[in-house]
Amino acid sequence: MRTATTMAAPCTQTSSRARVPAPPERHATPVTRPMAERTDLRQRIAAQRAEREARALLRTRRTVLRRDGMRCEVQDGNGTPRWLTNFCGNDYLGLAQQFAVAAALQDASSRMGTGAAASHLVCGHHAAHEALEREVAEWLEVPAALLFGNGYLANLAVVQSLLGDNDVCVQDRLNHASLVDAARLSGCRLRRYPHADAEGALRQLRASPGGAAMLATDGVFSMDGDVAPLRELSLAARMQKALLYVDDAHGIGVLGPDGRGSVAEAGLDLRAAPLRLATLGKALGGYGAMVVGDAELVRHLAETARPYIYTTALPPAQAAATLAAVKLARREAWRREKLAALVARFRADAQRHGLELMPSDTPIQPVLCGGNATALAMSASLERDGFWVAAIRPPTVPEGRARLRVTLSAAHTDADVDALVDALAVARNRVGAAADSHVA
Repeated sequence: MRTATTMAAPCTQTSSRARVPAPPERHATPVTRPMAERTDLRQRIAAQRAEREARALLRTRRTVLRRDGMRCEVQDGNGTPRWLTNFCGNDYLGLAQQFAVAAALQDASSRMGTGAAASHLVCGHHAAHEALEREVAEWLEVPAALLFGNGYLANLAVVQSLLGDNDVCVQDRLNHASLVDAARLSGCRLRRYPHADAEGALRQLRASPGGAAMLATDGVFSMDGDVAPLRELSLAARMQKALLYVDDAHGIGVLGPDGRGSVAEAGLDLRAAPLRLATLGKALGGYGAMVVGDAELVRHLAETARPYIYTTALPPAQAAATLAAVKLARREAWRREKLAALVARFRADAQRHGLELMPSDTPIQPVLCGGNATALAMSASLERDGFWVAAIRPPTVPEGRARLRVTLSAAHTDADVDALVDALAVARNRVGAAADSHVA
């Protein structure tokens, strides 16, 4: 019988097997590794700016000193003011300086002050906000509308409040940056389809089963001026049980019966397009945005959307001014009729001059230039002749697709449009002659 001492022997006696030597004792001296050098943000910024400059992608602000209809007194880079005819704004119906709209702003600010004082859910929701939401909902023939500070916030609110980690948002490749950012910030999967390709949208939805799905598109694309194929997209969304959301920033007030936008023009009802964005700073000439549509979805946004809950409400005086603008947009159909006539006039004149246009029947009329330097040179030529037309370059548009983004307003005249087209042809010829001279 073994004793306790015998049982413990293997711990103290030599074994017949060779012992594995113990690892050498580690000293406390730490192993030093080279530390990565901290990035200098100022050097990075300088390098990025130098790259933008080399690619003719620098952007500068212009200061508007005064406005008189479509004429602006603009301060140039040297501080010298000059008057230009504006063809790069979004005041499509000419309401930004309309007398009744400005009077409504002045009257409301004298009574309500200059700010809302809080967010809507605290104490910032005023009667002017309520009246504007009711008017827009009635105009667009939807059950509910929710007022936001701007369209960017509204798009963030919609996507972030409805989608999460296990969901998917399928978007047109040329959608506005706010829709793209909204999907990325929501944490959902972002899938893009080729521009205006409803079959591509359907394929992306089919490739992302499970979870909730949203199909989001611009109604009118802000840099191309064309209209999304909304009927086909609504069918794709219905087949895949996805919610169709239309950012109709550039369609409201301009397209469709009574100016109700691209959704109304496509003949879609609330079931086909449950939510859409209507901005107040484009055709209506003011500031802010509305998300309109299904009452249950709109209520959900009001209760959960962070960009709605955690920001100060729009000044009530601004809401009162926009209410006056909405009433004019509804009542004065001649503004849309005149705008459509100006668009047709511009396109016919431009085509006679051989200018390269894009397929657009909206107030957004891009003139393609190709290279960034060409677009900048043509814009500068137009300014010398008294016209303000912005050069649009990457990343706002794809590489090699720089353009002059001409926008028309009901406040323009036939003579304004004719003079612009002549100046565009001169600008093209000047830039072409300069390029030929440089090559020679």
